[in-house]
Amino acid sequence: MKEISYEKMKFNPFNLIGGEWMLVSAGSEQSGCNTMTASWGHLGCLWGHNDPTAVIYIRPSRYTKEFLDKETHFTLCVMEGAFKKQMAYLGSVSGRNENKIAKAGLTPVYADGTVYFAEAKLVLICRKLYASQLQESGFFYRETIDKNYPARDYHTMYIGKIEKILARDEEYLG
Repeated sequence: MKEISYEKMKFNPFNLIGGEWMLVSAGSEQSGCNTMTASWGHLGCLWGHNDPTAVIYIRPSRYTKEFLDKETHFTLCVMEGAFKKQMAYLGSVSGRNENKIAKAGLTPVYADGTVYFAEAKLVLICRKLYASQLQESGFFYRETIDKNYPARDYHTMYIGKIEKILARDEEYLG
């Protein structure tokens, strides 16, 4: 993998997150790790520093949330299309009950205070800046709550500063 600059990246963030999906991962070699599939999130700049940031959302029931809460860093891994079956599996099975990372055939790489996967084609290494649970009072449309939160299990939003970007090939460079 090669480190690249966010200023030179070329991709459609809507397709990258919503279409290709990504793996949200956190942990360390000492304490273990977990990952989950996500298709919700944002990329941009925040708080006047022009620092690149990633925003992710995790439900309270997800095992990966325990790792995000105790670690300082998390990663977003974009996989090749050939991994769609594994991505669906990683999003539907809990790491509490089995070693889903091994069963999916992924190879953890521990670096920069976190974990990512050797098979990823793009990795965003993020340092947590902020976390807050979404609140019912913040929603403007009741149908959003009824459709996405019938159990009122609101996501926690995590904002991370993108500290490093790793890419397997030149696909993401402008």
